[in-house]
Amino acid sequence: MPGRQLSVVVTRRLPEVVETRMKELFNVSLREDDSPMTPEELADAIGRADILVCTITDQIDAKMLARASEKLKLIANFGAGVDHIDVATARQRGIHVSNTPGVVTEDTADMVMALILAVTRRMAEGMRLAQSNEWQGWSPTAMLGGRIKGRRLGILGMGRIGQAVAKRAAAFGMQVHYHNRKRLRPEVEEALDATYWESLDQMVARVDILSINCPHTPSTFHLMNARRLKLMKPSAVIVNTSRGEVIDENALTRMLRAGEIAGAGLDVFERGHEINPRLKELPNAILLPHMGSATLEGRIEMGEKVIVNIKTFADGHRPPDLVVPAML
Repeated sequence: MPGRQLSVVVTRRLPEVVETRMKELFNVSLREDDSPMTPEELADAIGRADILVCTITDQIDAKMLARASEKLKLIANFGAGVDHIDVATARQRGIHVSNTPGVVTEDTADMVMALILAVTRRMAEGMRLAQSNEWQGWSPTAMLGGRIKGRRLGILGMGRIGQAVAKRAAAFGMQVHYHNRKRLRPEVEEALDATYWESLDQMVARVDILSINCPHTPSTFHLMNARRLKLMKPSAVIVNTSRGEVIDENALTRMLRAGEIAGAGLDVFERGHEINPRLKELPNAILLPHMGSATLEGRIEMGEKVIVNIKTFADGHRPPDLVVPAML
């Protein structure tokens, strides 16, 4: 759309270096505080923007898109996941959607390993004990966790992040198993030394640690439901850095409380930031505030991708990270 400077509206605060570059390149309206827009504020933004830069906290459904002006032509998402955007309706209205794939891979994979270690070695419990007045010093039988070398790691979702987790797990001496919608090519599977399971039920019953790395779609909602969680070993650990909706959080909470699953490391939750109060009480659950991709380097790279998508579109070309039906 060359020929005029497009109006860009950003719904959340971004790293300063990203905002500065946006101000240099575009006619941009930046968010003054770091709070999510209310539905009314989002509707106003979507009604006056040529290009909307949104994040996962913005629910852009069909009802919201109905309030968009005819001049809105691009939703440039700051993030890889687009399940908060009704992409099909956007496309019907002639609105393109772009995202920032590939940026969070390494950072999220690092967090998976951090949670695996934190849960199996009981780090949160140890930290609370060390900071209390109850610690009486070292003991041969105190705070015993588990060794991860030799353990079976099951990866649910073997995309970019799942494969990055597999590489890290191999370095720790873990045995890598995976379930995926499509089996990896033989050469990739061999390079990762990963064992494929066509049956998710059979895999979760045999692994010691389960890492959730699949997106939230209608087919993955509560994929780890009560029945499937009960297949896991009582000594098993579950880690989720993907989407909270993949796990039945109430069922997981009950099983953690009953000792039917040994522990959990969760960076995402079924109801966003509204965490089950009973889950917060559990000593065998480590809960993080969606920090999986939270590195300065990663956020700046995401911003750079957003800028490239906008600039390419404004110049009349297809954004490099355009969300197409094959990605949905």
